[in-house]
Amino acid sequence: MKQIKIALKLFAILMILVGVIYPVAVTALAQLFFPKEAGGSLMYDSGGNLTGSALIGQPFSDPKYFWSRPSATSDYPYNPLASGGSNLGPTNKILIEQISNRTELLKSSGIQSPVPSDLVEASASGLDPHISMQSALVQMPRVARARNLDEETLRKIVLEHVEERQFGFLGKQRINVLKLNIALDES
Repeated sequence: MKQIKIALKLFAILMILVGVIYPVAVTALAQLFFPKEAGGSLMYDSGGNLTGSALIGQPFSDPKYFWSRPSATSDYPYNPLASGGSNLGPTNKILIEQISNRTELLKSSGIQSPVPSDLVEASASGLDPHISMQSALVQMPRVARARNLDEETLRKIVLEHVEERQFGFLGKQRINVLKLNIALDES
């Protein structure tokens, strides 16, 4: 009986410490030091309308926008509650068909071969908000035509939105599609 009382006391102490104090402290510190990120890195247009999060990809299909990489989430694209890859292997017929369909769609929109892999393959989380420089560059003719912009003006806007490698050595240069599309709408 004595050991049960000790176990219950320890459980109550740990529940308060780990289940209440720790989460409140971490949330307070995040709000204090990283308020934008802790709030979801929400993006607003010039009119103050919420357009999405800079951390989660958004679906774009209008020719006047740069298109994001595909999403592998279930229910609907870029569903943050269903984050995760498709788990389809490289020889899986479903994956091969998806990539083929996406490639044909991109080619029919005016993108020439080779189509960058990040425009036809989902990221591991299925939520990636970024595309590669190559993916942005191959989409420029379509976006320029749809917006009646010359490609040099569009190139300047694209280059202004290049994010460098993390810590200077991780990954590659990338472009946040939502930030770029908001900038295009405001230019």
